Amino acid sequence: MGTAPTRRERLRTSTLAEIKEHARRLLVEGGIEAVSLRAIARDMGMTAPAIYRYFPSLEALIEAIAGDLYDELRDVVVAARDAAGDDHVHQIRAMARAFREWSVAHTAEYTLILGNPHPGMIAFEDGCVDETHPGARFGQPFMEVLAELWQRSGYATPPRSVMEERLAATIAPLRMSHGDVPIEVAWAFLTGWARLYGLVSMEVFQHMRWAVAEPRALFELELSSFLHQLGLPEN
Repeated sequence: MGTAPTRRERLRTSTLAEIKEHARRLLVEGGIEAVSLRAIARDMGMTAPAIYRYFPSLEALIEAIAGDLYDELRDVVVAARDAAGDDHVHQIRAMARAFREWSVAHTAEYTLILGNPHPGMIAFEDGCVDETHPGARFGQPFMEVLAELWQRSGYATPPRSVMEERLAATIAPLRMSHGDVPIEVAWAFLTGWARLYGLVSMEVFQHMRWAVAEPRALFELELSSFLHQLGLPEN
């Protein structure tokens, strides 16, 4: 039986959570440029030096926020997968839709973790090759469904010999961070992610306004196109 946290530990945990809560509010209200340790300390009634006992730098705080956001997004995706039942195609659709809906509703948070890298995100992203990293954990539900689908019934991919020749070395970090998945699964994951991320990013950053009146319709069509590419049922 574990030892209960001390009052000091509970207070520290509570303060860490409050700092991150204030940081997220500043992020939503003014973008990443509005987030500063000094502003958070002022809002919380702390001195600037005191806040450094919790986060040694702004970069460390941004990494912590990013980790929380990836975990939040993963929880949203997993909940959608679990609600979709046992059909893997339905799960893929549900997870993709959940990702889009969260992203469109949380544009500031999306910009931090999936937009142009902020200096505070460089070290965070470098660690994504570790399977325990929040970014890698976010990708795991997608990878797991694609891996289960591959093992159960397979899907259409380029010939393995071609992928081994052209992709094996390049995508080795991705495969290793997800339990050395088959190259076919890694290819399907990257192909799907390129479509999903590309479309959602264009919508979040409003780069499709000149061409698309209803981004959801294009998103749904591309999702069906991805499933068709894999030779999977689209409905």
